[in-house]
Amino acid sequence: MELREIIESAWEDRSLITKKEVSVAIKTLIDDLDIGKRRIAEPLEDGSGWKVNEWMKKAVILYFPMMKMQLIEVGPFQFHDKMKLKSGYDQLGVRVVPHAIARYGAFINRDTVLMPSYVNIGAYVDSGTMVDTWATVGSCAQIGKGVHLSGGVGIGGVLEPVQAAPVIIEDNAFIGSRCIVVEGVRVGKEAVLGANVVLTSSSKIIDVTGDEPVEYRGYVPERSVVIPGTMPKKFAAGEYGVPCALIIGKRKESTDKKTSLNSALRENNVAV
Repeated sequence: MELREIIESAWEDRSLITKKEVSVAIKTLIDDLDIGKRRIAEPLEDGSGWKVNEWMKKAVILYFPMMKMQLIEVGPFQFHDKMKLKSGYDQLGVRVVPHAIARYGAFINRDTVLMPSYVNIGAYVDSGTMVDTWATVGSCAQIGKGVHLSGGVGIGGVLEPVQAAPVIIEDNAFIGSRCIVVEGVRVGKEAVLGANVVLTSSSKIIDVTGDEPVEYRGYVPERSVVIPGTMPKKFAAGEYGVPCALIIGKRKESTDKKTSLNSALRENNVAV
């Protein structure tokens, strides 16, 4: 509580970040995020949803003006930034393929694989997850255990406004190539997103597996198999198809995530 009170006070009066106790408090919070002692968002114990720790996001935002630009040299490579890079992957038990980069203040759990990719400050990537080539994990995003972020996936980050929820990808989800998930969307456990699915807070996610469509926004239910779709919308110049996402099936217990997607596509005669 003392750490939180100091950071909340500095948020209201930015001049306080020059004080030693404030800078120590902010750095302590960033250190805690880096080792996974704290996290920006965490699942509720009853499994009903997630809690966002806004005061921790405030600390991340305050960390930027507090830090000074510095030259970072990694072998023949140079960077010029306020944030140092994450290090000590051998001790963490994380495989990091050149040129994967994670900023200090991002937590990467054991048995994670980082292909050439980027993980930003405040993010949480849990054990056994694959962050594939050119995938990005934005600031404060929460990635669960055993998740596969395929090539070119864009997981959005969020710092301001502080009340905005981060993107949450729950355990064992499969996010297909070139998917984009932003604006606090939550993808439920074991869900499968086919290639090129784009989800924002306003995207319509329509379950078309029943007699009547069921619409969701900002949330993909657990075990859903999702593909890109379009729906008609009238404009002054005529009627056009606008993007949406279609839930076309459920992941089967007997198959893995990739097989679930392929099976659902075959059953619905859809190619993506």
